Amino acid sequence: VQLVESGGGLVQPGGSLILSCAASGNIFSIYTMGWYRQAPGKQRELVAAVTTGSSTNYADSVNGRFTISRDNAKNTIYLQMNSLKPEDTAVYYCKGRIRSTTRPYEDYWGQGTQVTVSS
Repeated sequence: VQLVESGGGLVQPGGSLILSCAASGNIFSIYTMGWYRQAPGKQRELVAAVTTGSSTNYADSVNGRFTISRDNAKNTIYLQMNSLKPEDTAVYYCKGRIRSTTRPYEDYWGQGTQVTVSS
């Protein structure tokens, strides 16, 4: 099972970006998928998560600015990020709780994508 993120980059304050994360491999089912981020010198933190039933939760710092969505047919989640702030600068990681065809539910991580908010 692999998770591959895309969509990071450099954006000015107040701008927008969309991140994507696609899961592939011997997937039997996917439970929760989410986005985490880690800024230099800080711990990795949850940004947003979505369940199979599309229930969502967000960190207080991004609530109202970020939107997580999920396409179950494509095993893909998205993170629409609006009104970006310099403090949103971090490496963004995708995580999925996935049951493969040979193993029970486990957490899988993507390789991360850099988001830099700067003028």
